[in-house]
Formats: sequence, C-alpha cells, structure tokens
Amino acid sequence: MKSLPNHLTISRFWMTAVMMVCMSVHFPYARIAALVIFIIASITDALDGYLARNYFGCTSFGKMMDPLADKVLVCAAFIGFVELGSISAWMVVLIVAREFMVTGMRLLMIEKGIVMPAGMWGKVKTTVQMIVICLLFFGLIWPLTWLPAPGSSLAWWLGFGVALLTAWTGIVYFWQKRHVIWEKEG
Repeated sequence: MKSLPNHLTISRFWMTAVMMVCMSVHFPYARIAALVIFIIASITDALDGYLARNYFGCTSFGKMMDPLADKVLVCAAFIGFVELGSISAWMVVLIVAREFMVTGMRLLMIEKGIVMPAGMWGKVKTTVQMIVICLLFFGLIWPLTWLPAPGSSLAWWLGFGVALLTAWTGIVYFWQKRHVIWEKEG
C-alpha cells in the first residue's frame, strides 16, 4: 500500500491514452467520456501528492514521475484540441517545448544528485492548464456562444493565455535554475 501515490501517478499515463482515443473517435458521448477521464486524471494529480506528503511519504519516483504524468496528460489534451480545431498548433508547440525543456532540466539536475519537486509556479501553471482544458472540452461538447467552441475567438484567447503563462513559468524556472545551467563541468 506504500506505493498508492505512485500507482495513482502511473494511472494518469493510461488514462491519458484512453482520453486521446475518446477525443479521436466519432461515437456518441466519446468527448464527454474524454472530459470525465481528464477530470478524474486531474483529481489523481492532487490526490497522489496529498497522500504522498501526508500519509505515504514522498519518493524519488513520485517527485520525477508525478510532474511527467501531468505534462503527458496536459500536452496530449492540447494536441488533441489542435486536431479538433480548438487551439492553434503554434500555441501547443510552445507549451510542449516548455514542458520538454523543463523535463530535460530536471534530468540534468537528477544527474547532479538534485531531485526537484514541482514548484509553486509549476503548480499554478498546471492548474490553469487543466482549467483551460476543461473549458475547451465544454466548448467542444456544448458549442454555445459563451463557451470556447472550436474556432471561436474565446478558444483562441484561452489558448494564447495558457501558452503565454506556460512560457512565462518556463522562463522563471530556468532563471531560478541558472546556476545549474552555467555550472562548469569537471
């Protein structure tokens, strides 16, 4: 039972795959199923961290894989929204590039013996991304004028805002870790 938080983290990977299938198929209620899966996966993000900090203890696996599972879930959803016409590809490229760069930096830090848990800005960014993804799902499922339906200016502005926030948090992260980047080898 000690690994319950890690099992929840791993479950986000397979939930992401199922969510993507539901986003891609054209069956009744498939997009609603994708939204429900996304929400459940997002809840496991909060739950695994809470359980690890308060009951089971944090592990190196959890510190590395929990943020990675979040990135995979969020990036997959945004990539799916490009295919569905809800968000521009350049916005998603910016989001995915930031996530790859931060993950690369985490790997570099692990190589140096430093395990970095997610910081405050990263948690804010992930929360905002998850909210925007839910809103984009709502606009996809219920294309009402006040929801961000595919191709709408509201969907574009939500995508632009989340891409901007994501890029900003990447800049902050790299600025805070600049000593690791510029450290001489040897």
